[in-house]
Amino acid sequence: MAATADKTIYEGAFGKRDSASDVDVTMGSIFRIASMTKAVTTVAAMQLVERGTLTLDEPVSRHLPELGKLEVLEGFDNSGKPILHPAGKPVTLRLLLTHTAGFAYDGWDEKLSRYAQHAGPAASVTPLVFEPGTRWEYGTNIDWTGRLVEAVSGETLEAYFQRNILQPLGMKDTGFSVPAEKFDRLMSSYQRQSDGSLKENPRTLPAPPKSFNGGGGLVSTAGDYVRFMQMILRRGLTSGKERILQAKTVDAMASNQTGDLRAGILKSVNLERSRDVDFHPGFSDRFGFGFLINTTAYEGGRSAGSLAWAGIQNTFFWIDPKRGTVLRSETSFRFEMNGVRIARAFVATEYRPEPKLAMWVPAEMREEYENLPNLPPAVIPTFASRTEATARYGGFRRFTVTTEEEAHVPVPPR
Repeated sequence: MAATADKTIYEGAFGKRDSASDVDVTMGSIFRIASMTKAVTTVAAMQLVERGTLTLDEPVSRHLPELGKLEVLEGFDNSGKPILHPAGKPVTLRLLLTHTAGFAYDGWDEKLSRYAQHAGPAASVTPLVFEPGTRWEYGTNIDWTGRLVEAVSGETLEAYFQRNILQPLGMKDTGFSVPAEKFDRLMSSYQRQSDGSLKENPRTLPAPPKSFNGGGGLVSTAGDYVRFMQMILRRGLTSGKERILQAKTVDAMASNQTGDLRAGILKSVNLERSRDVDFHPGFSDRFGFGFLINTTAYEGGRSAGSLAWAGIQNTFFWIDPKRGTVLRSETSFRFEMNGVRIARAFVATEYRPEPKLAMWVPAEMREEYENLPNLPPAVIPTFASRTEATARYGGFRRFTVTTEEEAHVPVPPR
């Protein structure tokens, strides 16, 4: 799905809900958006900063005492015992929102993966894997931000999201649980196996969560999340001009907050859970508050200064403030480069330049043309005559012309 700040410019749904039924995927299908939750949690935290109940640079341990005595994991001794030392500075909201606090995910950090095997499930607070503020590494930072929002607001994350973000934006199918009456729209999910095959996870109605994870707990539809991204494009406003964030807050979220620290590269230590991730190979991206920022434009794609992130089930989004467009792409299998390629292909289609001439549709093809899906415009060759076009494309049955008076309809790619 692609949109500007005010309207949808493309939407399309393909495939089946699951392997056992013949139910089609639709624009109303509900997906687990995993870490795309993080941008919503970031908005919640920045709302509290605007209200003065949180600050970006105070120690978060003032509200979450369990983060008051954090340790840094240096490595392991010869017996395999973790080597830890006290963190040299406190963790702040600024560090959490930029993934520079030192928290990591054990699926993308070899040291923390080894530590998890040593500590087991008893460790409610994992050690940091570097001194706060010295590196960028993707981790549980926004999970902790969600807890911070709950502690300061006095509400559950679900209640806070609904009242302050989701309901004002009209995101009626977004939340931390799936009501029974919406279960038919919930997509199945798949897991890559060690032999390369995909295994479908059992499709059952999820039990209501006992806690709410700001780092990855939401389900949503493409249309709902586009409404959220359009709010960012409008610098904090809903379509009805209700303010979710101040414009200067959105500007801060969309600005480089990590200096020279490179962001957006994840090295997997569990290839069945996720493949390696590099959102912008060959380039050095940065991070704002809640968003990856590409400082260099993608070739044939989004502008420099665009905002993006993704979810482990191969859900992707980007926001291009310069061009005033957003894109949302989703599949149902664990994060791997095939999903990245699908998203990049969609981006390449969306960013094709407008054709200089539109397509001529003969009268006998008018009904066929009108039944075509509303796809983004694409460049196809122009020909001096219908005869030349027919010789080139045979049964393609769509021809461009060279006279402006006949150029009256957009060119859909085929």
